[in-house]
Amino acid sequence: MSVTIRVIPCLDVAEGRVVKGVNFQNLIDAGDPVELASLYYKEGADELTFLDVRATLDNRRTMFELVTKTAERVFIPLTVGGGVRSVSDVSDLLMAGADKISVSSAAISNPGLLSEISDRFGNQILVLSLDLKLRPNSSDSWMVTSHGGQKETSIDALEWISQAEELGVGELLVNSIDKDGTRNGFDVPLIEAVRGATNLPVIASGGAGNANHFPAAAEAGADALLAASIFHNRSVTIAETKSSLREAGFSVR
Repeated sequence: MSVTIRVIPCLDVAEGRVVKGVNFQNLIDAGDPVELASLYYKEGADELTFLDVRATLDNRRTMFELVTKTAERVFIPLTVGGGVRSVSDVSDLLMAGADKISVSSAAISNPGLLSEISDRFGNQILVLSLDLKLRPNSSDSWMVTSHGGQKETSIDALEWISQAEELGVGELLVNSIDKDGTRNGFDVPLIEAVRGATNLPVIASGGAGNANHFPAAAEAGADALLAASIFHNRSVTIAETKSSLREAGFSVR
């Protein structure tokens, strides 16, 4: 298999601490973001994703000082999201040390923001974060949510992905709300549906419970695999994840 699968720890941050919950609810403390970022870098993470999960809900910009401190300790690509509403926010985050910027809620209300960012900085820095939820009484239709999964919309996930690709997005971070924190495996049907709708790189997120869950998500079409709580609580290491992928025939760094 020619595609090299990336393994990406996610740092969901609220009030300066890493947090984790189930289905985006009941967040609990999981540690210091800078220390965890440094640990994952040393353990062989391919990238890091840093999401300020309260920024949009609190109507504020993400925490630039924390981004800078993290960037000073790690030397792999750092994606930052949460509260990004303007080209100015993107510029400031890149100056603070981010390599890529994740946009979610602001793009839903203002799709043109994606084009503005892509035109100014290039699509290689622009990640669309999608918090997706299965529609009631459906097994193959997902809705887009906003504000960290707190608000449902009428937007069809696959239609939004197609539009975003045309607007200049360079990568997709696909978060399954239904699987988030459950640890019973990635949302394979969702990954397959997204893979069939786009040629963009796909980062799959939500549901990882053990190292053996990762190959199935890669087989479904994910280019990168993101997890949080299983890395934070040390139940699975990055090395174990990569070993499982390698044994399944996938190329890893």
